[in-house]
Amino acid sequence: MELYYSFSALIVLASIFAYLNYRFLKLPSTIGIMVIAIVVSIFLVMFGETVLPRTFGHLNNLMESIDFTEILMGAMLNFLLFAGGIHININDLKEQFRPVLIFSTVGVVISTFVVGFGMFYLLPYLGVNLPFIYCLVFGALISPTDPVAVLSVLKQAKVSKSLETKVAGESLFNDGMAVVVFTVVLQLAVGKEVDLGVESIGLLLLKEAGGGILLGVLLGWVTSRLMREVDDYIISVLVTLSVVMGGYLIARQMHISGPLTMVAAGLFMGNFNRSFKMKSVTQDYLIKFWELIDEILNAVLFLFIGFELLMIKDLKHFMIPGVLAIAVVLFARFISIWGPTKFTSLRRSFSPQTVKVLVWGGIRGGVSIALAMSIPKSEYSEIILSITYCVVVFSIIVQGLTIAKVANPNKIAKEEEEQENIALEEKA
Repeated sequence: MELYYSFSALIVLASIFAYLNYRFLKLPSTIGIMVIAIVVSIFLVMFGETVLPRTFGHLNNLMESIDFTEILMGAMLNFLLFAGGIHININDLKEQFRPVLIFSTVGVVISTFVVGFGMFYLLPYLGVNLPFIYCLVFGALISPTDPVAVLSVLKQAKVSKSLETKVAGESLFNDGMAVVVFTVVLQLAVGKEVDLGVESIGLLLLKEAGGGILLGVLLGWVTSRLMREVDDYIISVLVTLSVVMGGYLIARQMHISGPLTMVAAGLFMGNFNRSFKMKSVTQDYLIKFWELIDEILNAVLFLFIGFELLMIKDLKHFMIPGVLAIAVVLFARFISIWGPTKFTSLRRSFSPQTVKVLVWGGIRGGVSIALAMSIPKSEYSEIILSITYCVVVFSIIVQGLTIAKVANPNKIAKEEEEQENIALEEKA
């Protein structure tokens, strides 16, 4: 019953904050909820013990009783990724397959090392000494763009379909590579013996990412065939729920990527079900059900992120390192996007404006905080969590609210047309 009470309290708070945002702030719903939660958290940290001691105590106990890493990575993320995957057109993704693949693999590795080296050499100037291996741990957890935050923000930014697919596709698929890199580096940091051979890491990545995608496709194919035989909206909703909840249990038992399983299953089912004529009422109920699940869980997740401030005891001591981390992460994001587009055949299809949008649209979110909170307690875990929180809050609020202005559709279309003309001239 304790979990029920906790979730009930979060839903009530999320609905109140959503209402306040709609009436007064008028920000995108999820960002508005998070902003209000952060303001409430700051007020409680500064005055809670004297002005509202019972409220402060209750909220503290609520946040301490919830395992954010387990709740997000083991439950919420599966629903959100499936809901995200089910709405993506596989044909659009095929067209952007190469950039999505490169950014979600090579890009993550490049970003991890750029962040690691940058933090290692710059933090000592601020009087903070973080061992290189822990700088790499931070680099690994902060490098993947958050699919939930990215998909939430892209709904507000009217970018072109090809650019939306690049950003969304990368965010959905980079978790597999990020988890492998984070797992290997964290094991090295805590002193465990790890085989760093190319073959060993390659097998780990193949099992984690490849196994997850294969399982997702298999689940998607089987359940899509079942749904085709019974075209009923109630059964269709139940079947998709079973894919998410049962699929995660299978992935966990097989030690493969649950997030990638959900992405692959969502992509397959969303596109397979379009290929046969499902009853309009069934399709309407199914789409609206997953849109509702997406909105509710997004609201709770961003509320979580806002209230995580209560769990960081000395955030003010790490504000300046946090600002440094924001700059380093943005620079690393630029290198991880600009590098592959500059030195591969992708350069012809990526204009400067497109690169700018990809860099600024690389939003970090709850996944980075969840990974930071999974680090075993040590003298370095608090600073990593604090600077991660600073980067995530900046990313969601500042980048999330300004991405629509950065993403100038007319300018992107003009630059892409110029790029195509140059390519045609080179062929001639």
